[in-house]
Amino acid sequence: MRRVLLLIAGSLAFWLLLALPARMLGGGDKAIIFSGTALLLCLVPAVGTLIWAAWGLKAHPEQQLTTILGGTGLRMFFVLCTGLVISKCVPYYEEQTSFWIWLLVVYLFTLALEMGLVLTIRPTTAGMQ
Repeated sequence: MRRVLLLIAGSLAFWLLLALPARMLGGGDKAIIFSGTALLLCLVPAVGTLIWAAWGLKAHPEQQLTTILGGTGLRMFFVLCTGLVISKCVPYYEEQTSFWIWLLVVYLFTLALEMGLVLTIRPTTAGMQ
C-alpha cells in the first residue's frame, strides 16, 4: 500500500510541477485538461500493475521478468487504446497533438516511477524454495 501511495503522490507532484507552469506560459486551460486526462489515463493502470506486481513477485519471485514486462505491456495497451478512443470520440480532444505529447510525457514518468517502486519489492525466501 505504501508503494501505491508513493506512486500516486509522485505522479501528482510531477503533474503540478509541469501543468501549472505550462498553463501560465500560454497553454491555458487546455494544458491543465490535457495533462490531467493524461495523468488519469496513466495512473489508473499503473496502480493496477503495481499491485499486481507486488502480489506476483511475493508469490512467484522467479517470474519477475514476466510480471514486469506483462504489466508494462498491458498498461501500454490500455493507455494507447483509451487515448485513441478519447481523441476520436471526444470533440475537444480531436486533432490535438498536445494531448498526445502530454500522454507520452506522463506515461514515461509513471513508467519510470512504477519500475523504480517495483524493483524495491523484496521477494520472500519462502516463495523461493
